[in-house]
Amino acid sequence: MKKESQVIFDRNVVEFVTVAAEFCKFLEQAETMKRDTFVDTSLKILPLLYLKAAMLPETEIIGDEAPESYVTEETYEVLRINLAGILAEKDDYLDVFIQDMVYSDQPIKKNISEDLADIYQAIKDFIFVFQLGLNETMNDSLAICQEQFKEYWGQTLVNTLRALHDVKYRQSEEDEPEDDDFEDEEECDCHGHDHGHCDCDDDDCHCHGHHHHE
Repeated sequence: MKKESQVIFDRNVVEFVTVAAEFCKFLEQAETMKRDTFVDTSLKILPLLYLKAAMLPETEIIGDEAPESYVTEETYEVLRINLAGILAEKDDYLDVFIQDMVYSDQPIKKNISEDLADIYQAIKDFIFVFQLGLNETMNDSLAICQEQFKEYWGQTLVNTLRALHDVKYRQSEEDEPEDDDFEDEEECDCHGHDHGHCDCDDDDCHCHGHHHHE
């Protein structure tokens, strides 16, 4: 007798599928985006994806065969390269919360683009099978995606979120204009200066309102 899953009709599953599909669509269409727009949108959709995944009901595999995979190595690499191109020099970040740190006392360099491609691979494989509409494989693809969320892509997501947050807000601080106080000092006439000194020679100083030279 064929097993039927009722879990796939759960409201939280439907909401996760909706956000997961939007996440995949966003990354697939991101190639022409400016970095600021890409980072800003990522910071909004990633927390939502995590929330919806965390709210999924527990799902168990009921089929005998593993669902198909959609994302090939070529698909993965094209996406990663596109994302790396958008992020440019902001793609790298130092990660201290990964398993390899057990054997190292130094932060390990990671890439936002690679992290997002890893998340995409897990989500896209799930969406591809789920949208085929076959009860058993829909259930099993959900169970696999949920397990992968617990094992790696959930942690990858929050690590990437931290890096993207840094790109957005650290960059904003770096882009703030510097004080222009030094500009006035470049004018030799020194009119209206409040500085307590003058760099002019004593004999031909024309600084109005300044203290007399000793």
